[in-house]
Amino acid sequence: MNRFLIILLTLLTAGPARAAIPARPNVLLVMADDLGYQDLSCYGSEMLKTPVLDQLATDGIRLTAFYAGATVCTPSRMALLTGAYPPRLGWRGGVVGYGVKTVNGLAPEAVTIAEVFKGAGYRTGLIGKWHLGDAPGMQPMDQGFDTAYYINKSNNQTKKLFRGTELVADPFENRKLSEDFTREAIRFIETNRAHPFLLYLPLTAPHFPAEAHPDWKGTSANQAYGDVVEEMDHRIGEILAALKGARLAARTIVVFISDNGPEPGQKRWARSAPYRGLKWSALEGGTRVPCIVRWPGVVKAGQVSDHLTAAIDLLPTLAHACGIEQRALNHGSPRIDGVNVWPTLAGAGTPHARTSLLYWSGWAVPQAIREGDWKLYLDKVKEIAGSSRGPALFNLAEDPAEENNRAEAHPDRVKKMHALALEQLIDIEQHALTLGGPPNKRNTQDKRGAWLKDTP
Repeated sequence: MNRFLIILLTLLTAGPARAAIPARPNVLLVMADDLGYQDLSCYGSEMLKTPVLDQLATDGIRLTAFYAGATVCTPSRMALLTGAYPPRLGWRGGVVGYGVKTVNGLAPEAVTIAEVFKGAGYRTGLIGKWHLGDAPGMQPMDQGFDTAYYINKSNNQTKKLFRGTELVADPFENRKLSEDFTREAIRFIETNRAHPFLLYLPLTAPHFPAEAHPDWKGTSANQAYGDVVEEMDHRIGEILAALKGARLAARTIVVFISDNGPEPGQKRWARSAPYRGLKWSALEGGTRVPCIVRWPGVVKAGQVSDHLTAAIDLLPTLAHACGIEQRALNHGSPRIDGVNVWPTLAGAGTPHARTSLLYWSGWAVPQAIREGDWKLYLDKVKEIAGSSRGPALFNLAEDPAEENNRAEAHPDRVKKMHALALEQLIDIEQHALTLGGPPNKRNTQDKRGAWLKDTP
């Protein structure tokens, strides 16, 4: 049976949504590219001015322990769109065009957030960066998006801009991409104002090369990188104004995140303090990123939460908020690793659903697990002194820079967390898809790491 029909039938037979949640809100899901944890003024930046996102945080909830889907672009997007850890989708390291061949990408059988929402009657749009495969069967329109205006890889990897399957610019003007994507987002909102919609807006800002728009060049205190971030903030403000003008602000859940931490080549300007590590790294700075959620009148304004939350949680959480029963998510593939954290966002005061989280390096080597405030490294990490001689354990609440190894003082905790990681990783290996496209060595090689080699 067609998977859209399966999802729709499930929705039609599901119980009603909770009365406290208004029916069928829109969703605007905005993702920055390589934005560091401390690159917004509401997250502590003293160099960058981001008044729009600061106000968004004031009007909603700001998460301080939110983790992107991975430490690099392609798997981060896989995780966000499917609610699954990237290795469950066949990812074995790298990104499309660098470590992943352009003929490979997100498997067509993987059910995405766009397909789930489309099955519930939503209009779905993608505007921005795709980076999940170039070949037929792996493009946005094949994965549930009704409309798409996008570049298929990072802005340093391609110069082609598409609308659906039509090439509309070659080359595009990199410094004007945020403006172009904003214009398209506003057009999508105006076109679909009478229908519930899901708009996924993965921006290219501030991914390298950071080139300032002519109207923003030299306006920040942080060179071109700062110019690009501050323009991004302004453009998001234009989109929020369009929602307000269309009388949709109160009926739209707005989510803002980043796909991973700062690019190593941009470390002179990007910041993730107080955390160490950059993109590609399993250290906190490589994957802990800003996350802001606003829904006027439903998500209580002015909240700050330090509960452990991840991008993989957004699919089940947003589906719940939009009245899509969790049973509708279980008819596809792969298994969902995300959990519904809506009660935390809504300030319900109930126990938080996520209790642990796995980490991989950008080359898909499993390296750590977090449980509560504790993070355990079980594989050698060059930035962690002594990790080649055994496990490294850190209390992130006391030691956010991950410098004081507590493993010897807490052997029982090390053993318990190791067992928990092992259990989850074995399940992922046993219930994983393969990447879309033809098989190749990188798609299938074992990247579990030395600490798993002896497992049955």
